[in-house]
Amino acid sequence: MHELPSQTSRAARKGPIVRRRAWRGGWPARCLLLGLAGFLALNAVAWRQAWVMTHYAPAGRPPPKIEALSLPEKARAVALGVTVPRPENRHTPRDLGLAYEVRRIGLPGGEALEAWVLPHPQPRGVALAFPGYASSKESLLAPAAALHDLAYTVVLVDFRGAGGSTGDDTTLGVREAADVAAAFADAQRAWPGRPPVLYGVSMGSAAILRAIATHGVRPSAVILESPFDRLLATTQNRFRAMGLPAFPAAQLLVLWGSVQQGSNGFAHNPVDYARAVDCPALLLHGEQDPRVTTAQATAIFERLGGEKQFARFPDAGHDLLIATAPQDWKRQVAGFLDRLDDR
Repeated sequence: MHELPSQTSRAARKGPIVRRRAWRGGWPARCLLLGLAGFLALNAVAWRQAWVMTHYAPAGRPPPKIEALSLPEKARAVALGVTVPRPENRHTPRDLGLAYEVRRIGLPGGEALEAWVLPHPQPRGVALAFPGYASSKESLLAPAAALHDLAYTVVLVDFRGAGGSTGDDTTLGVREAADVAAAFADAQRAWPGRPPVLYGVSMGSAAILRAIATHGVRPSAVILESPFDRLLATTQNRFRAMGLPAFPAAQLLVLWGSVQQGSNGFAHNPVDYARAVDCPALLLHGEQDPRVTTAQATAIFERLGGEKQFARFPDAGHDLLIATAPQDWKRQVAGFLDRLDDR
């Protein structure tokens, strides 16, 4: 007779099958949870990065350039962002032997811009100068002195969030365009009939281009130093300068920055604003610039209307060009401004 299998033996045979199915069924859920956790972590990092990039910490020592960070410092920067102290003015035109006046430019909501005015006894025009990201107007003392030597009354302006102006954050050129427009209108009232020339560095150039395109600012000429073509592109370049992949971190950084600032960072594109420029323009670009490639600078130049010049500095990066190649900078700017007088 054949012995019938017992309940125990049948359960024993089925046991491994049940356990195997449960094991296999658990992997998709685990992978989904891991993927969700990674997605949330990546977005949390991007949120933090966007916040510290646009909200200045209390005044302190400026951070080193991202290209100069060590590997542990880069890891920390990726996880927590690079804390940027509020830009302050520790030097004034007096340090260069230049007399100046402090001027306040009122804004809606009780906010105000602080400007330094370097008056010229016989000005050929008024030059308004705007600094770059995480910089105050003291960073422009050298070009201001050069413009003053060229017989311009120079107005150095702190954007909101920097120096003597109100606030403690930045919008990377979006809100700053309104600051350019306010300073321009103030100069028109203070020095009527004097041709206004706008000079900006990096974010300052982007703000000038946006002010022309969206705020109706109409200068006699613009000098654009190291402008980025698109906010997304310069964010991608920032990651590449650290030796890190730009995708999808740059896209997430711009996305969450847009949410925090209430504006569309993907549409903040100076290359598009450039189409509105119909006055003479001088674009200055360092060919070793890790934040703005020569192709990106060229794209802006090609879209500028009216008379224009493109001056390249072969050995310069994203630093202030007058500091890297002072004689070449002065020659290019002087020649451009002289041609304005001949028009």
